[in-house]
Amino acid sequence: MVILPLIISSVISALAQIRPSHAGRIGSLTVLYYLTTTFLATFTGIILVSSIHPGDPKLIDYIGNGTLEDTALSTLDTFLDQIRNMFPENIVQATFQQVHTEYKEVRPKIQKIGSGGNATNFTAASYMKPTLEHENEMNVLGLIVFCTGFGVILSILGEQARLMINFFIVLDAVIMKWISALMWCYPIGIFSLVCTNIVGIEDLTEMAQDLAMYVVTVICGLMIHSLLTLPLLYFIFTRNSPFQFMTGVLQALATAFGTASSGATLPVTFRSLEENLKIDRRVTRFVLPLGATISMDGTALYEAVAVIFVAQLHEIELSLFDLFTISVTTTVASIGSGSVPAGLDTIVLVLKTVGLPTKELSLLLLVDWLLDRIRTSVNVLGDSFGCGIIYHMTREKLDEADKDELVQQLKSEIMMLNDFDGNSPPPPARLNTQVSLTIPPERNNRKISGSTEEKRSLMDVSNEFHV
Repeated sequence: MVILPLIISSVISALAQIRPSHAGRIGSLTVLYYLTTTFLATFTGIILVSSIHPGDPKLIDYIGNGTLEDTALSTLDTFLDQIRNMFPENIVQATFQQVHTEYKEVRPKIQKIGSGGNATNFTAASYMKPTLEHENEMNVLGLIVFCTGFGVILSILGEQARLMINFFIVLDAVIMKWISALMWCYPIGIFSLVCTNIVGIEDLTEMAQDLAMYVVTVICGLMIHSLLTLPLLYFIFTRNSPFQFMTGVLQALATAFGTASSGATLPVTFRSLEENLKIDRRVTRFVLPLGATISMDGTALYEAVAVIFVAQLHEIELSLFDLFTISVTTTVASIGSGSVPAGLDTIVLVLKTVGLPTKELSLLLLVDWLLDRIRTSVNVLGDSFGCGIIYHMTREKLDEADKDELVQQLKSEIMMLNDFDGNSPPPPARLNTQVSLTIPPERNNRKISGSTEEKRSLMDVSNEFHV
């Protein structure tokens, strides 16, 4: 309900307040950071699952009847879908639908005509034909690309686009005020979501015993990435305490755990970084929406562990080339997983790339509800650290942009909107303010229609009005 207007207003209002060259630098640093952390997360997962070796072939006997739908999709199809979604054909349609590749079975019919003119129909062997379909899910990546271009153009126009820039700034402030009121309901919603998943498990004890080592491996990998890799990167680039930074985003991490969605956590992450950690909103409003779409550190680590776990169930030895293929494929597949709660669909793509069976993934569905929430929290933490690093690296450029007169006026208006309290009355007028207006003597006469007088003096020579 609020994610769509929040993304549109935040991205456009942020980029409209910085120079185009600075926007390009922020964008390139953002993409580079997200790709680096995603690859590091994948590498951590591969090292950990190879060391702990949680895959026990005996677990195959405990697989239930549940199976995953087989698919002919490849990693290339997922990557190309992301490229197509970056440039939607219809921007209005992108607000509620996105494109994805779907394989459909085709059975061609062949007609053979005999010597007597009689036709005989035959059915040839079926094959899978790729088609482009639309699914009912918001195309966040396409909206971000469009809003990025829109905001940069507003920045180029400058004073000519002042009215439009003010509109998006006010819209952003309205959405954030609305979200502030809705956040009072967040604890109830988060508690309900978690309880629903726990109650739906038939035998929680048996599930914990069978997949204990697998769950421990994934959680250990996520903890190493969130408590060691990401803080170390933050400290190297900023020389500030990463753990003090983490305390400022605890509310966002709790929300991510409850909702299992980076996109649904965006409003809370905005407030945590801007109010608690004082990060420039021009950085957060661009970096976070993009990160909620393409930055999936926790998902990449989880997929790498799951794929190698399946190989261990079948006692399949993976070569170094296979491990490299898994690392690259999981990085690309995690980017295409989106910002909404996802299951194990992207892992199927990685398994097919390496040539591993997919039936055993039904076993992992038992614990996916828990691991999905933990890895989403890691995704949000990675996005937050990225904002801190990019803000530190671009602070000088942002300070240069602040010297622009238009940017100074816009920032003052934003501060006024943020400081405004709906319960407080507007500031009182100054009664002792004196405004003087002087009319030159040569202009103090005017003709009055329908009067016997041709001219009429308004006042004497001084012609001074005082209010």
